Amino acid sequence: MIRNILGSLVALAGAASAVLSPFRDWYDGRAGRDYRVQDLFGGITATESGVLVSILLPFLGAAVLVIVGVVLRSRLVVALAGVVVLGFTILWMVRQGQAAGSLVVGGDGAGLQVGVANAAAGGVLMLIGALLMTGRGRRDRPVPEPYAAPAADQVDTWPPTQEPGMSVQTSPWPEPEVDPYVGPDPHDPRTRSYPQAPPPRGGPGDPRDPVHPPRRPPES
Repeated sequence: MIRNILGSLVALAGAASAVLSPFRDWYDGRAGRDYRVQDLFGGITATESGVLVSILLPFLGAAVLVIVGVVLRSRLVVALAGVVVLGFTILWMVRQGQAAGSLVVGGDGAGLQVGVANAAAGGVLMLIGALLMTGRGRRDRPVPEPYAAPAADQVDTWPPTQEPGMSVQTSPWPEPEVDPYVGPDPHDPRTRSYPQAPPPRGGPGDPRDPVHPPRRPPES
């Protein structure tokens, strides 16, 4: 947001400088509004020009582009306006150099003067403003929500709709954990194990049986 505001102010300042430049002297005391637009393509002449058909015309168009670009926050439109101003300024310098034989800069009012500097500075400020602006893409980019709330028709709905090939929980309570033990139930009386009882007392061969003592091998 701050970069858009700063870039817009710089671009508007450049547009103002470009529009005011034709009312300043450009070369040898001749104001920029005295140069016709058609002279930039056919050669500089001494013919005077009206204000609306002078070099002011493309500069006014560039200023309109800057205003549109600022309103739309379009860096491309603002940069295009700067290119238009610099392009016409350079084209004028080429034609003026052809007409005069050379371009000179003098401090006594001869040669290039302040009007050309205002036009060139205006075009550069427009380009700088376009670079400072962030445009619409970064500022208007939607921020993803960290959590999406359930729709109104899905609130307090149980059980949820089962889709083909998917299992769905039919109880609002969590499923009990399954015991991995697969042996017999230790609480079942039929499978409960007890200590092995001693064999019953008595019977043939039992040394404790007084009625049937164990047999001894015959002595040789």
